Amino acid sequence: MLTYQDWRSPLAAPHHWTPLFFLDDAVALAAGHRPCGLCRRADYNSYRRAVMVAEALLTPPTASNLNRQLASERLRRGRGMDRAADRRLWVEDINELPTGSVIIVDRVAQLVLPDRLVEFAFTGWTRPSSRPVRQAVDVLTPPTSVGALRHGFVPAIHPSAIQ
Repeated sequence: MLTYQDWRSPLAAPHHWTPLFFLDDAVALAAGHRPCGLCRRADYNSYRRAVMVAEALLTPPTASNLNRQLASERLRRGRGMDRAADRRLWVEDINELPTGSVIIVDRVAQLVLPDRLVEFAFTGWTRPSSRPVRQAVDVLTPPTSVGALRHGFVPAIHPSAIQ
């Protein structure tokens, strides 16, 4: 059990909200999640507005609609943790990807920054390398979240990426 404001929530209970914690927004978005509407309300609203603009919607999408859309973009059909090995990737020119997107290079997740890439590690972002120019790459961050990043959502990035 984890707690939030003295609330208790069972982990991974069917049809029940489960708190998740990630290194930063880039990792959370790449995993197919969005900012929490409860504990990060301003970021959640910013994300919703950015998705609204990206998709030319008249109103910001609801949490349920976002969750459904992100789930369809991140996983192939299946159930449980076995799906984690079957992430959907999509291809984009690296020049079209905004800061905060995560790509896969040689089976390693890498964060796209304006001037470089950095590798993911559970302790932080490591091993910077040059950002390629005009190259098709496999993108892990779902298209909805890349759209949000392109249209005004500013992700919180772990300080290890900036060093």
